[in-house]
Parts: sequence; C-alpha cells; structure tokens
Amino acid sequence: EDDEESYYRFMKENPNAGVGVLAAGSDDEDLVGGGGVHTEYDDDGNPLPSNAKKLIDPLPMIYHSEINYAPFERNFYTEHAEIKALSSAAVVDLRRRLNLRVSGPSPPKPVTSFAHFGFDEVLMRAIRKLEYTQPTPIQAQAIPAALSGRDLIGIAKTGSGKTAAFIWPLLVHILDQPALAPGDGPIGVILAPTRELSQQIYAEAKRFAKPYGITVVCAYGGGSKYEQSQDLEAGAEIVVATPGRMIDFVKAKATNFLRTTYLVLDEADRMFDMGFEVQVRSICNHVRPDRQTLMFSATFKKRIEKLARDVLTDPIRIVQGEIGDANADITQDVHVFRSGSSEKWDWLLANLVGFTSSGSLLIFVTKKANAVEL
Repeated sequence: EDDEESYYRFMKENPNAGVGVLAAGSDDEDLVGGGGVHTEYDDDGNPLPSNAKKLIDPLPMIYHSEINYAPFERNFYTEHAEIKALSSAAVVDLRRRLNLRVSGPSPPKPVTSFAHFGFDEVLMRAIRKLEYTQPTPIQAQAIPAALSGRDLIGIAKTGSGKTAAFIWPLLVHILDQPALAPGDGPIGVILAPTRELSQQIYAEAKRFAKPYGITVVCAYGGGSKYEQSQDLEAGAEIVVATPGRMIDFVKAKATNFLRTTYLVLDEADRMFDMGFEVQVRSICNHVRPDRQTLMFSATFKKRIEKLARDVLTDPIRIVQGEIGDANADITQDVHVFRSGSSEKWDWLLANLVGFTSSGSLLIFVTKKANAVEL
C-alpha cells in the first residue's frame, strides 16, 4: 500500500475526516462524508494527505511454536571447479575489481560467469534470451550467497541488477518444494515500498517464472482489491506486494504465510522513510522464523541496521560501490534558464526530436495545470 492509497483507505474508514477523495481501490471519484477536520489543499485544490496516511494497522502477534511447519531445503549451491580453484588472493582481487565489500560469516566466493551458478537449462535459456552477457557485480556475489540458503544484506544502487539477484535463487528454491495445495499461501514474498517498484519486480519475476509454470501475483494499493484477492486465492508461488496491501489480504484471509520460506525486503530504506517500519516488522514476524531473508537497500542507516539484526540470521553483507553514491552510469546535463523567459520552452522544442529519436523522454512539471499546458 503506497502513501496515496493508504490515505484514501483512511478517508474511507473515517468518513468525517475530509471531503472529495477517492475510495480505496476505486477508479471513480466519490464524495465521502462531511467535514469538521481542517484539511489543507495544494495549488490545484487537491486535498493534501494528513498524518493519518501512515495508520496502517500491523498484523497481530503470532505464536510459531503452535504451528507445525514442514521442513524445507535451502542450500542449492555447488561451487564450480573454476571458483573452487581460486586462491584467497585471487578472491580479494576479484572483489576489488567488482568494487565489492563483503562481510559476515564464511561468505561464498564471487563468480565471473552465469555457468558458475549451476542453473538448469530452462533458466539459462531465459537469461540468454534476454541478452544478459555476464553477472553484474551484485549478482556475482549475492546469488551464490542466496543459493547457499544464507540470509543477506545487499547495498547497491538502482539499476545494479539486484532484482534478478533475488528472483533467480527464488525460482530454484520454489522448484525444490511440493506444489501448492488449495488454500496455500506463497512460497516467496517480495515486499517493495511503492506500486511502481512492485510492478517492475512483478514484470521481471513473471518473465523468468513463466517457463516453469510458476504463478506470480502483484498486490499493491491503487489496483483492484477484488482482482488481486481472486488471484491470491487461486494460488501463487510468488507474491510481490506493498506492505499495507499485503497486510490487508492476510487479515482478509485471502492469503497466508504458512508456506512462505523466502522473504525479500527490497528498498528497505524507502519503506522506512515512508513510515512502513511497523508494518514490515509485523510481516517479518508472521513468516516462519527459519525462513531465508534477503534485504536490499540503497543506504544502511541505523534503523535499517537494527531491522537487519532483528529479522536476519548470520547475514552476509554485500556493499557494491559506495553507499549513497550517485549512479555513475547516468550522465546528468544541467541547463539553467532565466525565470519567466521563453528560453526553456524554446530549448525543449529545439531538442524534442533528438530526445525522442534516441529513446523515451520524461518531463517533470510543478502542477497539474502545467502538465495539461505542456
């Protein structure tokens, strides 16, 4: 559940808290309730979310000792002969070349080729089809750790390939387990802070899961609750979700965590920044304690470090690049124009054809009126 959806749901459940907002999960504008509470508006007359948007009740306490969980296998990694032959000095040199810093008990050696992962032909074919040539630095170290069944903390910039780093081991993890029975919840749960990121992860996961007949469901605020609920009840091995929406469906008994053995927290720092700490912790507490947990974050602030200590067991910590660095793969050109002049518009018109012929173009504006005008 993202900020906006959470706010809408609060307004629906508290009809006297404001006017003129969307009902949760609806695409139609409905007027909800009377006033009485002071509501602030932006320049376009849209009601601004109040602090109430963060009030998503976490899941209640659960007693794992009362639940009989089936055992599961978590180690699927066999070190390739070429990697086994690497000396300690060669491993240090390889990590230095990949700009990796690794800590934690007995981390596996990084690899240099997809062949070193030991994936089956179905997954290798899907990887080749998408024209991956060699593992990215985070994949080279994180995938052997994940395949070994280890908990891990991955700190890497956006666009570093971390999504595949947790999806590929998840597929191997799922294939070793019995098929889902009616009423079973997902085997893999991936939590992300926003609907946009959830949809990106969902698209990537679906691409690799399809050849195996593995079902992936995406649950996020703003989408149809009914459709998402139906998909979950039909059964899915992988669920990609925002924390609030995941909690809603567990409370509504549309799904459960009884089969969940692989938990991923993606962009944990953003989830905390958006006020989801309590919800994320409650989800972690609901999943069986012996699960495998992977956490990815762009930064590693004290609150994230504390969460890692609380929900991960003997994790391997992998830092790729410098924490908080700007992405060196992105070129930033800055042009400054005089305020109120037509220079900006003239510059955009002059460059529009060039921009669109070389790729997609994204333009940010201040207000809705500017977007319409543009």
